[in-house]
Amino acid sequence: MSRVVVFGTGPIAELAHFYLTHDSPHDVVGFTVDEDYMREPTFRELPVVPFETLEDTHAAGDVSLFLPISFKQMNHVRADRVATAKAKGYELISYVSTYATTFPGFACGENCFILEDNTIQPFVQVGSDVILWSGNHIGHHSIIEDHVMVTSQVVISGGCTIEPHCFLGVNATIRDETVIGRETLVGAGVTILHDTEPYSVYKAKDAQPAGFRSDQIRAISHKSGG
Repeated sequence: MSRVVVFGTGPIAELAHFYLTHDSPHDVVGFTVDEDYMREPTFRELPVVPFETLEDTHAAGDVSLFLPISFKQMNHVRADRVATAKAKGYELISYVSTYATTFPGFACGENCFILEDNTIQPFVQVGSDVILWSGNHIGHHSIIEDHVMVTSQVVISGGCTIEPHCFLGVNATIRDETVIGRETLVGAGVTILHDTEPYSVYKAKDAQPAGFRSDQIRAISHKSGG
């Protein structure tokens, strides 16, 4: 059990506070943000202190940190704050939901945020500073390297490698034994069948309106729209 300070005062930090409070042995004792983003002295009835001077009120030996920061700038913002926290001497916790499916031998690195209904098959390796939002399938023998964001309902098939700083959008599918190159952005609903080049971007085509109104449909049929 650790006394934990959570980075942020937005929706993700609020979720982190909820999960840690209701589904972990940790005790959240405060929040921290960059000084330029200080708005109120408290959040969720706990103190908010500037990250730049956190050690003045919450020493590294007294608390651990959790930094559930979003995927801005391909996860580089989060990675930068993680590096700063470690340079200050703080231990970083990880959260793995008790409602995620894991198997003996599973371990992840520090500052991971793994939510409910993730199925993480045997022999999967998860690095540090990885966010797995809810409902993903991570296939056996896959490797997720550091500073990665996997959103929801993503399928990573067996034997894949996700290199650092990647982002996988909702309902993305990665074929087995595929390497997703460093800082690849895979958009929502995209299927990847081959290795990707570093810094590449993949996006799905938007669905187009059918050309008639929903209140004109007499029956829903797979053969026709009317």
